Amino acid sequence: MTSPAAGGVATRGPVRVVGAGLLGASVGLALTTRGVEVTLSDPSRTALALARDVGAGRPAAPGDAEPALVVVAAPPDVTADVVAAELAAHPEAVVTDVASVKGYVLRELRAAGADLTRYVGSHPMAGRERTGPAAALPDLFVGRPWVVVGSGESRPDALLAVRALATDLGGVPVAMDADAHDAAVAAVSHVPQVAASLVAARLRDADPDALGLAGQGLRDVTRIAASDPALWTSILAANAGAVRAVLAGLRDDLDEVLAALDGAARASGPEDVELGALARIARLLADGNAGVGLVPGKHGGAPRRYAVTTVLVPDQPGEIARLLTDVGAAGVNLEDLQLEHAAGRPVGMVSVSVDPARSAHLEAELTARGWRLVL
Repeated sequence: MTSPAAGGVATRGPVRVVGAGLLGASVGLALTTRGVEVTLSDPSRTALALARDVGAGRPAAPGDAEPALVVVAAPPDVTADVVAAELAAHPEAVVTDVASVKGYVLRELRAAGADLTRYVGSHPMAGRERTGPAAALPDLFVGRPWVVVGSGESRPDALLAVRALATDLGGVPVAMDADAHDAAVAAVSHVPQVAASLVAARLRDADPDALGLAGQGLRDVTRIAASDPALWTSILAANAGAVRAVLAGLRDDLDEVLAALDGAARASGPEDVELGALARIARLLADGNAGVGLVPGKHGGAPRRYAVTTVLVPDQPGEIARLLTDVGAAGVNLEDLQLEHAAGRPVGMVSVSVDPARSAHLEAELTARGWRLVL
């Protein structure tokens, strides 16, 4: 018998979470925070104990009540095997997974003859560079798209259960089929990971003096390169076709840049560069401008341009909080914030993005309050 749903939560317990890594533990933590009973399973006893300790649920035990919902949080290369085993072990439960590749998993399940009426694939578009249950957050999914991928045979109640899970955890359910999902994440997630890793790999042989010149641009481009290589190898292998297609287009663009740079390197000056070479470089960079302009802006709305005010902030406790308080006291809404440390100086540079119409007012107010601005 399932326990009643907690107040304001549609997901009914017990919920069984298989895999106590970042996503699995975050699902468990978010559900237990909302009063839903969660049992945990993981081949690693250490990961299981740590997930328990951070509040993600309790380890599953013989005699537990049958789960109403099973959430599989395993690497893509083993997800189908785990889902098939859970479908067989819990014949009344709806089973979903949170793997970042959906077509591979669905094909494996179909080939294995699994009960696809109770299976619904899903993928919360959320994560961190850190991994493991210690990195779990109860609000990891808040405001993030949560893709719901029916099997083509999924029962309506199974689809509803997974949509309810996404909503209860603060996600925004988005219905897609498996192939469309895999093509989408290849472009917006998997290829960016490869690109960031390849750029970061070029730093291995860089002169230490060169690395000392690194600014926020390099940090922005390479931030996700700190991700787990084993996990990403599994993801890329499972979504190889879609990722390769995007990478092939990227390779073609790189070849065009290389050809243009070859011509520029042979020339004695800009006026001697092969006709059209510089225009090709400019066009590719402009294409990048156009692509950035298509990325959804604040709250998923149309992208907007903001004015950026950069402030020097002493590297001392409470200074950033004081700055944000002064921004609020000036009556200006903060749209975005970035922090960068000034090389060789005990200060940080905090860049606040605001409505352009309020930028001059903010700069005047902050200057009057004693802040030093970077102009």
